[in-house]
Amino acid sequence: MRSRLIPAAAALALAAVTGLTACGSSSDDSSDSAGGGASAAPAKLTVWIMQDSMSDGVLSRFKTSFEAAHKGTTLDIQIQPWDGIGQKITSALASKDAPDVMEVGNTQVAQYAASGGVKDLTDKVTDLQGSDWIPGLADPGKVDGKQYGIPWYAANRVVIYNKDLFAKAGITTPPRTRAEWIADTTKLNTGGNEGIYLPGQTWYALAGFVWDEGGDLAVKDGDQWKGSLDTPQAKAGMDFYKQLQALGNGPKDSDEAKPLQADVFAKGKSAQIISVPGGAAVITKANPAMQDKIGFFPIPGKTADKPGAVFTGGSDLVIPEASQHQALAYDVVKALAGTAFQTDMAKEMSYVPNRTSLASVLDGNPGASVMAVGAANGHATPNSPNWAAVEANNPIKQYMTQVLTGADPDAAGKTASEAITKALNSAS
Repeated sequence: MRSRLIPAAAALALAAVTGLTACGSSSDDSSDSAGGGASAAPAKLTVWIMQDSMSDGVLSRFKTSFEAAHKGTTLDIQIQPWDGIGQKITSALASKDAPDVMEVGNTQVAQYAASGGVKDLTDKVTDLQGSDWIPGLADPGKVDGKQYGIPWYAANRVVIYNKDLFAKAGITTPPRTRAEWIADTTKLNTGGNEGIYLPGQTWYALAGFVWDEGGDLAVKDGDQWKGSLDTPQAKAGMDFYKQLQALGNGPKDSDEAKPLQADVFAKGKSAQIISVPGGAAVITKANPAMQDKIGFFPIPGKTADKPGAVFTGGSDLVIPEASQHQALAYDVVKALAGTAFQTDMAKEMSYVPNRTSLASVLDGNPGASVMAVGAANGHATPNSPNWAAVEANNPIKQYMTQVLTGADPDAAGKTASEAITKALNSAS
């Protein structure tokens, strides 16, 4: 999930998330590790899992459970490094000897599906309780009306706050609306402290504000994509970002990795940052005295009845067309996406489960449970195979810095939209 959560700081993002801290019937996956595989012939299945994505304990328990339910079947779980994974997956999908199941980034499904080497699993959605999936994982796994990627796990940003600074400002309850958030942050932005440390190029946060306004970073118009930072909705989202960013001393020309925002927060003078909950571990490593001062709340929405929109980073599971064991491969996917594994994984890894009804398994984990609340309003980046080309030269960051430093928002939005349009419609 590194490359989908914070692409510019991949290793840090995953470390932050992981640092927090077998089985069914078609109507209830309480026996989902069996997955209907009893009738399938024994086989050796190859499963690709990304490095640091899951702990050894979680994977070991799954392997034991699955193999016990599928006598004679062996799982060869192969851990894949992140470096060069895109080309490796593309090559595997084009081969005749592909693995049987692969973990891929949720926003990468469209790219791989475009190759024609990924199995269409649309007919399995009901069996997998797809109506309960987190939108930010399910939506990017669906391309041209067909479900290729099966949601596996998620993570998203929340607000990490300094309890001491909130108490000194007389704030006893975290804000639930944008208006309350601005009012509270204004109170906190005084006496040598900053209300929020928000760098000018935290573009995933901006995306959430744009989504809250009903806009997007790009929209599909027929067979073509069109950048949409020049719309009234995007302008409104950027207006709110500018208002919030002004209530702190964050640089206008860099993102959350330069300097590392957790290190800034660890100094005790910043009341809030927008981060994955695992950022708390980085903060306390830098300053152990912050251990009991850290709290979490969902990014506030426009109204109190709905949290703010967030980018959902995470992974989907896909089955290559070249898999020689299609039925058993689906059994693996069903088990990994089912209640037993999702519960075990969520408790050990502090990830958000793939189904909204499973959010309660994170009760007792302050950061992860708040993250699960926000995940209910999760979104993904535009579902184009060429989205990586946008991030490569990121005109969204350039647009944000321009607006924050006084450029005309309309002109800057038009320039950024044209750059996004060009990148999305270029040949892959």
